[in-house]
Amino acid sequence: MVRKESLAQLLDEGRREIQVTDEELAEAKRRRKLLAASASRAFPGSTTYYNGSVAHGDANTPLTDVDLGVVLTKKDAEPYGPGKKSALALMEKVREVIHADLDDEFDDLTIEVEGRRRAVLVRFGDPVTQGQDDFTADVMTALPHPSGRGLCIPNMKIADQWDPADPITHTRMVLRAIEDTEVVFARTVRLLKHWNGTHSKPLCSWNIKALCLGCLDEPMPLINALRDFFTYAADEIDKGPTPDPAGVAGPIPLNMPRRDVHKRLRTAKEYINLAIEHEKAGRPLSAQHALHQVLPELVPDADGTQEEAGRLAQTVLAGGTAASGLGLATRLVTPTRPRAWGD
Repeated sequence: MVRKESLAQLLDEGRREIQVTDEELAEAKRRRKLLAASASRAFPGSTTYYNGSVAHGDANTPLTDVDLGVVLTKKDAEPYGPGKKSALALMEKVREVIHADLDDEFDDLTIEVEGRRRAVLVRFGDPVTQGQDDFTADVMTALPHPSGRGLCIPNMKIADQWDPADPITHTRMVLRAIEDTEVVFARTVRLLKHWNGTHSKPLCSWNIKALCLGCLDEPMPLINALRDFFTYAADEIDKGPTPDPAGVAGPIPLNMPRRDVHKRLRTAKEYINLAIEHEKAGRPLSAQHALHQVLPELVPDADGTQEEAGRLAQTVLAGGTAASGLGLATRLVTPTRPRAWGD
């Protein structure tokens, strides 16, 4: 027998299913702390910062990586930066100290510098989530930006290139949004990252969060948060790339052509609206079926046509028009049916 659950129940169950476990999080933070200590030892007087999903409070399971950075003092940073030396020597120094500090604990530890665009890649050779191949960390060597706003981060794809960025402000903005929305922001991001991963990854995780910062600023039901995100994101991507919320870096690049990203956002918006309409009309199975199209691995499918058939029978018995009220049937060919993801 199919359970008739509300959209709120389905989304709450789904977000709990993908939320990182306490055990994963604790071990990831422990390893991050070890790396921060090594980075501080490599550059005395420097400061470290955390960013990425663990720092932002929106990590999903399986947990596969962590992000952090070290900001050199102005004195140590003086030989480096735009038009000066590249970050290669700094990255090699971090690698050397991390090896010295962690080789004894992690037998299969490897650290990559060559070919890395922005950060030193640490491979622990030991996952924090059972069944995963590994757990990694990106360790950024950054400089204070001459303007006093944000940082200069390496861009090793171009000789001596450094790019402006402000990951510290990004983390502060996300944590503030989580507080303002009473955790709805983080839960919505978790669901959106899952949607993204099951629909060809049109957006990077930071683009999702940057768009959420533009539309989620108060507590609300998760289904409303998804509706507001997809409505806002579709409109914004239709206009152009997402700007940096901190106003320091350039626009956030997309993972596929903007036209394709917009189609995926628009289609998701239409299915979310359809799910809400069905639920308001007392059709939970049809609502679940519509939500399944957006979150196929989190929300089980339900045969919404059962409800439509029953409603049609009741309409006929009551002497009504047989086809009346069928405009919201997701499995019937109707003018209001959402577009397919690639249409």
